[in-house]
Amino acid sequence: METVYTNARLILDDEVIDGTLTVRDGIIVAVDEGRAHAPSAIDCAGDFIAPGIVDLHTDALEGHFVPRPKVFWPDARAAALAHDGQTVASGITTVFDAICAGGFDQAKVERRDLFELMLDAVEDGAGLFRAHHLVHLRCEMTDPDLLALVEPALARSTLAFASLMDHTPGARQWRNVDVLRGFLLGIGKDAGEAEREIAERTARGRSNVERNFAPLVEMLAATNLVRASHDDTTDDHVRLAQEAGCTVSEFPTTRAAAVAARASGLATIGGAPNVVRGGSHSGGVAMGALAGEGLVDALASDYVPASLLQAAVRLHLADGLTLPRAIALVTRNPAWMAGLADRGRLAEGVRADLLRFRIVDTTPVVRQVMVDGERVF
Repeated sequence: METVYTNARLILDDEVIDGTLTVRDGIIVAVDEGRAHAPSAIDCAGDFIAPGIVDLHTDALEGHFVPRPKVFWPDARAAALAHDGQTVASGITTVFDAICAGGFDQAKVERRDLFELMLDAVEDGAGLFRAHHLVHLRCEMTDPDLLALVEPALARSTLAFASLMDHTPGARQWRNVDVLRGFLLGIGKDAGEAEREIAERTARGRSNVERNFAPLVEMLAATNLVRASHDDTTDDHVRLAQEAGCTVSEFPTTRAAAVAARASGLATIGGAPNVVRGGSHSGGVAMGALAGEGLVDALASDYVPASLLQAAVRLHLADGLTLPRAIALVTRNPAWMAGLADRGRLAEGVRADLLRFRIVDTTPVVRQVMVDGERVF
């Protein structure tokens, strides 16, 4: 089974070439300059071909299980497949579904009910999904039941990534409580409800984070999961991440934390929606600025799968990154961070996970997506 894509702009590690890509049995076997003239070759009409996107953190799966507050979708498989469809339509061929172990407020208690359902859905969908799905375990250290949730989940074969999270008001993402207060008011809570939630979340965090941290780190150290520290804000957070065996600083909220992570040898993940919007919704540092300084190693979709390709194109067109460097933030670099050496590049011997797209004005338009050489979108 051989497929030839020609008249394409191939985004390689360090350059873009007008060329031809040959795929055989799901593997890239040739990357050539120039056009092929075989009648069977697929004419890409000058579209870009990039490696398929690798998304290390998306919360989108949960949105298909709970499409509105208190609305639980009755068919878990259908919910997971709908998420998979959104994934491939966004050009993502490998996705780490972020599943929450615990919740940081009473409104998120429902996540405990979803936890096993979502883990099961990712495992059960292995023969049905079009993208390659793995699990990113979000360990919410403010939850008193965290350890009881995490321990049995570590046996799951789809688990590949874990992050240590602390959403206590006054810390990390919500270090500025006024920003959290404004956020809560903005989603419809009245002033009294917002104050009660802030107080309850603060009490939960103060009583549980320190108690959960050491045993959680010990649990994760016994696995081969890639470990990340979430929402690092200070040098101390980065130091704690190193001591916990983390190799990744995920969504640093300040430039100082990103600089400290780089100095400490931690790779950094930024939020692609932050890049597209031009800033953080919770008062954090602008990821576009950090990417321009070389302080971001990869982007993750967080809560908008389509944002990954959009962010890469924006960084190229608006912020001056070369297209190979911008695309690497959503392909080669996250694959490397996750230890997936078999994807994320256009090179001989690599999996034929491919994304064909064009740019209309400043908007990327996905035209085709291939996984293991098979067209899935």
